Amino acid sequence: MRPISFSKILIAVLVFAVAGFFSTAHSQEKANVVIKGSTTVLPITLKAIEAYKKIAPGVGISVDGSGSGNGIKALLDGSCDIANSSRAMKKEEFTKAAASKGKIKEIIVAYDMIVPIVHPTNKVKNLTKEQLKGIYDGSIKDWSEIGGDKGKIVVISRDTSSGTYEYWHEDVMKKSEVRKDALLQASSGAVVSAVANNRRALAYVGFGYLNNRVHACQVNGVDPTLENGKSGKFPISRPLYNYVNEKNLSKEAKAFIDFIIGKDGQKLVKDAGFIPLN
Repeated sequence: MRPISFSKILIAVLVFAVAGFFSTAHSQEKANVVIKGSTTVLPITLKAIEAYKKIAPGVGISVDGSGSGNGIKALLDGSCDIANSSRAMKKEEFTKAAASKGKIKEIIVAYDMIVPIVHPTNKVKNLTKEQLKGIYDGSIKDWSEIGGDKGKIVVISRDTSSGTYEYWHEDVMKKSEVRKDALLQASSGAVVSAVANNRRALAYVGFGYLNNRVHACQVNGVDPTLENGKSGKFPISRPLYNYVNEKNLSKEAKAFIDFIIGKDGQKLVKDAGFIPLN
């Protein structure tokens, strides 16, 4: 597994500075594409912007990573052109779009795994989905209950605006509530930093955020590798999305998405540590 650099971990923390750079750098250009949403999809988007501005220097693109739910909300209220999302749009969100005469299109841009992570010194290297549910709902409280050294498990979770949180809530938690003392983080980068600095912590992140500051656990005995993600063998896998409103989709926004899902864009998906479409 290829680790990503520490600078990429900080992407989500620095996103507003990055967004400001792109929007300011192109403020005088002929087009502006506004992208909002998932911090998981953010590394893919940033790599794509960097490459795309070389072939379309006249297109200004701004991006922020405020969470999948916030990105979809922005798409529905017309304040962005593209919503990055690490979870599928909900029925009620489609209903809201239809009520305002919107025509939402879903585009899968990559695939991802949600990987449990622990401090590198933690002896626990494999967890079942049932154990993960128990840890997050509070029925398992101590590392010694699952083969680790004695000590309280410090549970770290994404906040509720996160698509990663929502997928975890549905797929792992089966809609059970996360324990009240869980430490909620606003970005994937913040999750990684929290685990890297706490020997008793457990969290989950998208595959592209793994690095050597944390240990990526097996789930049900399956390693979180690119091959296992692409084959669907890893037990917690999902698509990553762009959503657009075709009623007001600009040619510039469409061209940027076409670039991401094209051959060159999918190479960038892999470079960002995620799983390409083919």
